Amino acid sequence: MIRRIAGILALALVAGCANASHDAVPLWNAFASSQTTPIRHVVIVIQENRSFVNLFRGFPGADAPSFGYDGRHKIPLTPVRLNDPRAIENNYSDAIASWNHGRMDGFGRENLYGANRLLPYSYVRRADIAPYWALARQYVLADRMFPTEFGPSYTAHLDLIAANTNMNSASIAQVDAPNQTPWGCDAPVGTRTFLLNAQRVESFPGPFPCFKQFPTIADTLDAAGVSWRYYAPPLTNTGGQVWSEFESVHSVRYGPDWKNVVTPETRILTDAANGSLAGVSWVVPDWKNSDHTGSGGNGGPSWVASIVNAVGESSQWNSTVVVVLWDDWGSWYDDARPPQLDFRGLGIRVPCIVISPYARIAPGAAAGYVSHTQYEYGSILKLVEQIFNLPAIGPPALGFTDTRAASLIDTLDFTQTPRPFRPIAAPLSAAHFLTEKPSLVPPDDE
Repeated sequence: MIRRIAGILALALVAGCANASHDAVPLWNAFASSQTTPIRHVVIVIQENRSFVNLFRGFPGADAPSFGYDGRHKIPLTPVRLNDPRAIENNYSDAIASWNHGRMDGFGRENLYGANRLLPYSYVRRADIAPYWALARQYVLADRMFPTEFGPSYTAHLDLIAANTNMNSASIAQVDAPNQTPWGCDAPVGTRTFLLNAQRVESFPGPFPCFKQFPTIADTLDAAGVSWRYYAPPLTNTGGQVWSEFESVHSVRYGPDWKNVVTPETRILTDAANGSLAGVSWVVPDWKNSDHTGSGGNGGPSWVASIVNAVGESSQWNSTVVVVLWDDWGSWYDDARPPQLDFRGLGIRVPCIVISPYARIAPGAAAGYVSHTQYEYGSILKLVEQIFNLPAIGPPALGFTDTRAASLIDTLDFTQTPRPFRPIAAPLSAAHFLTEKPSLVPPDDE
C-alpha cells in the first residue's frame, strides 16, 4: 500500500448526478402492510476489488461493454487471468482520477506500479470465473450497484456494517485506510486515519481507528434480538487477530458482541450445512480466495460457489437470501457513471448477485434476471432492515444512507413458488477450503 501523506491532493467536488434507473417492480409493496417474508437469514458474501465490466463484460442484457475510453481514445478491453499477478493501486485519489468528473476515462492515470497504463482496460476470462456467470444466469445480477464512497476496502466495509463513514458530522468522513495495519482497535499506538471534507479535500491525521462515533447495524440487530455473525480470516496462528471491520468498532471489539466475529471464515460452510445460520452473516475471504488484484490466487469463484452450495443444500435454503458483491472496483475499467449523491460518492460500480429461491425471474425465462435499479451498500442493510422489521441505523443528516437507498428487496418475488436449488459447478469443493491452510495475509490493506 502506497501512502503519500504529504502529497494528498485537494480535489474539487463536482456534481454530475445521473438519474436513478428504477425499472424493477417493487414487489415488496405486496408485503408492506405486514412486513413479513419467508426470509429468516441474510448472508452477505464480500469479495475484493473488481469492477462490474471486469467480471461481466458482455453479459446478456447488462450494461457491460467490450470497450472503454482512455481520454478520447477508444480502447478495446483485453482478457486477463483472474490470478494475474500485477497489482494496481486503488486509493481514493485513484478512484477520482478514474472517474474524471464523470467522464469515466481516467483509468490510465491510476498508480499502476510501472505496468502498462492500459492494464485497467481488461476483463477476466470467462473460463476463470464460470461459477460467477452461472450464479448470474440463474439468479439476479444487479448492474447498478455502486459503493457509497469513492476509494478502497476500508471505507467500503464500514458502509457494509454501518451504511456510513461520517465522523458524527454531515461534512467529515473516513477515507482510504489507516496508515498502519492491522486495522482497528488492535492497530499499533499512533495509528491514524484519513479524513475527507465536503470539498473533497483529504487530510491527515484523523482519529485512531477504534470508533465510537457512529452506531452500526449490530446495534439494531442486538436490540431486536436478531442473531448475527461476521466470518473473518485469521491473521495470526495464535488467534486474536482477524480481518473484520468490526475490529474498528469499539463497542463490538471490547464488548460481548465480539463473540459474533467468527474465525476461520470457513466456519460459514459448516454452519450453513448444519442449518445453523444466524439471522445476518457477513463473510470475507482469505487473501488467496479474495479475487484481489495481485493475490496470485484463483480460488475466489469456487469459494463463493462453496458457500452458495452449502446454503442451497441445507435445510435453510427456502428461508435465505445470499448477496454476493465486490467491495470496490479495484481500479479496473467501468463505464457506468456513478451518481454523485454527496461528497463521498457514489463510487465506481461493482458486481452484485442476489441468490435465493425467491430471486426474480425475467418474464418468459426459466431463470435469471438483470436488475437495472440503482443500488448502493445501504441497499443491502435496508434489505436486512425490511426483512427483520428494524429501524434505520441513524439519521440521514449525519450521513447514514440506509434510508435513502433503494432496497435489494425488489430483487425478490415472494409470489413465486420457491425454486429448488441446483448446485453450482466449481473447480474446488468445500472440502478444499475446509482443509486449506490460511494465508494469514489480509485480503486487502487499503
